[in-house]
Amino acid sequence: MWGPGELGRLRTVAVERSEILIIGGGNAGISLAARLLRDGFDDVALVAPQPVHRYKPLLNYVGAGEATMADLERPMADVVPHGCRWIRDAVDAVDPVAMTAHTRGGRTLHWSTLVVCPGLVEDWDATPGLLQAYADGWAASTYVPGSAPQVWPRLSALRSGSVVFTVPPEPASCAPTALKPLLMACDSWRRAGVLSDLDVRLVLPGAAATGLAEADRILEGRFADLGIEVLRQSRIERVDWDTHGLVLTGGRGLEDVTFAHAVPHYRAPHWVADAGLAADSSPGLADIDPETLRSRRHDSVWAIGDAADAATRPSGGGLRKQVDVLAHNLAAARKGKKLKRYDGYTVLPITVDRRKLMLDEVDRDGKASPSVPFLDPFVPRRSTWLFDRYGLPQVYWRRILRGRV
Repeated sequence: MWGPGELGRLRTVAVERSEILIIGGGNAGISLAARLLRDGFDDVALVAPQPVHRYKPLLNYVGAGEATMADLERPMADVVPHGCRWIRDAVDAVDPVAMTAHTRGGRTLHWSTLVVCPGLVEDWDATPGLLQAYADGWAASTYVPGSAPQVWPRLSALRSGSVVFTVPPEPASCAPTALKPLLMACDSWRRAGVLSDLDVRLVLPGAAATGLAEADRILEGRFADLGIEVLRQSRIERVDWDTHGLVLTGGRGLEDVTFAHAVPHYRAPHWVADAGLAADSSPGLADIDPETLRSRRHDSVWAIGDAADAATRPSGGGLRKQVDVLAHNLAAARKGKKLKRYDGYTVLPITVDRRKLMLDEVDRDGKASPSVPFLDPFVPRRSTWLFDRYGLPQVYWRRILRGRV
């Protein structure tokens, strides 16, 4: 017979149950939770350990001196939607057969429906020496929130030397937007009259910056105009942090680098693959039907965002469409109705100078898919720069995170 002490211990390890369990407290998790609650779901739980929520697209503007960290950060408690149960913990294992998730804090969470949207994590081991270069201060990037405030002070102070920028290989969140700090910095250096005294190199993982013909035509023109040396189909393999050297694919070395805006490689959290949720051919991303967003292996599991293999470039704009499709499909699946299809829409906003930006809105096949009819998404405009910098953040805080878009 159980005594009071044993019963107390049993209660502390009791399984916590939720109709819908969302793993991840970024844009995907918060906006989906808000949308589901607005749609009538009344048992939604969110697992997210971080105390701060960030509007990450503004990090690139922090790296160009156009924004501050205060512009993009809010306490997580302020953005978790009312009615959502916030589990402030981190998932370290998932059992899709038992329909349970286990947290670092020792909690066991049971779901009826699971949504996987934990985002990506830095894979520092993929680039030996890079983390030490960050610590030494001669490498940083806008992709790493802790280092983003260091980027603009270093870039704006440069008057000569060698500068290297990288676009991260996939998987990465909206990788081509890593060009923003490069092109805004070059515009600033040109206006300051020092661009010609700097050796500026761009390391691309592919043959072109975006793989979109119209966007790449404009970007190649900018690279040539600004005198940027483009190193294609390459990436940083190793960093000799003590000598400020970079070793690229194929053994090419870049010596005496003054500053490197070097974006680390990224990967999905290991528990995604450990749970059998990833395809063998994918780099650890959740294996889903890219149109319905449902797991190919487990009907109770769905995924969106950077850690989901949705067969398109991940982006905040694409996520807005994914949330809409997934919210509809979760309701449809509960009622046995037809599922909605996601067409792969995404947007790759890239600045071409300090005050002009092209949206690059496309579907899964790379065809133009403008949000505003008849507006060419590949034409750089000041108006789109203003909206990206000032308008969209307000839409994000006031509407997207509240499930109203």
